[in-house]
Amino acid sequence: MTENKTMRAVRQETLGGPEVLQTTDLPRPVPGVGQILVAVHAAGVNPTDWKHRRFGAFLGEPPFVLGWDVSGVVEAVGIGVSLYAPGDEVYGMLPYPYGAGSHAEYVTGPTRAFVPKPAGLGHVEAAALPLVSLTAWQALVDNADVRPGQRVLVHAAAGGVGHVAVQIAKARGAYVIGTASAAKHDFVRGLGADEVIDYRTADYVKEVRDVDVVLDTLGGEDRLRSLEVLRPGGVLVSILPGGMDEVTRRAEELGVRAVDMLVEHDQAGMSAVAALVESGRLRVHVSGTYPLADAAQAHAEGETGRVTGKLVLSVRP
Repeated sequence: MTENKTMRAVRQETLGGPEVLQTTDLPRPVPGVGQILVAVHAAGVNPTDWKHRRFGAFLGEPPFVLGWDVSGVVEAVGIGVSLYAPGDEVYGMLPYPYGAGSHAEYVTGPTRAFVPKPAGLGHVEAAALPLVSLTAWQALVDNADVRPGQRVLVHAAAGGVGHVAVQIAKARGAYVIGTASAAKHDFVRGLGADEVIDYRTADYVKEVRDVDVVLDTLGGEDRLRSLEVLRPGGVLVSILPGGMDEVTRRAEELGVRAVDMLVEHDQAGMSAVAALVESGRLRVHVSGTYPLADAAQAHAEGETGRVTGKLVLSVRP
């Protein structure tokens, strides 16, 4: 029997709304030096996916296949790979931004973009974690160095990055304040948040003081206003890079620090996240799953901005 050398993938030929996403047959990739080929069981969907779909962002003009989150089983390994073998269950984040391609039945990526999938975590839950957990980890740990007893404000605390960030900050021993709509307060408190502020009815700038770290997931005016809640020496970390000139100037006036960042694939970070999962201190909330062919529906739901936690494409049942 001849091996099937094609795969199903969600590809777009033009920029635009969810309707530009089409499920099509593409050549199955082959792992290069230092790479593994993963049979994708599930792939997360993130805001960066629909931003790239609509605007091209870092990837420029299509055609391309989106998706950075992946959980699956190693199918084959390239030259020099010693960490994994076919049959190993792995999960991770493909190199951002140019390594996209997990919204497909198979994907290749560098070995060190992956770690072993925790045995107690299903592929759907595992696929929901990498990009948001690495973003939160790199913001709170690598950039802000959150320590026990510090006060941390997490914006959009019920969202993909936010709901993981709350748990990481708590695991670091912080006092966590989250912003969320009233309907999501119980959810955010269930993650461990010590306080939750309804951004629709209260002004967090008036409600919060002496914060050590702000995690900015909103950008815009909120990035500048959030500086006002920081104690001297505090830090704001924005996960939305660019447009920081005014924020940086104001931070210097206030005696605080402001940094922006882009998430990077990071085996050490993924290992730390896996340890939190295995210890029961971190869980991911999946609010919806879609088959690969319904990726457009997942994008449409995500773009409403009302999703709690994460959306995931289930590629293999």
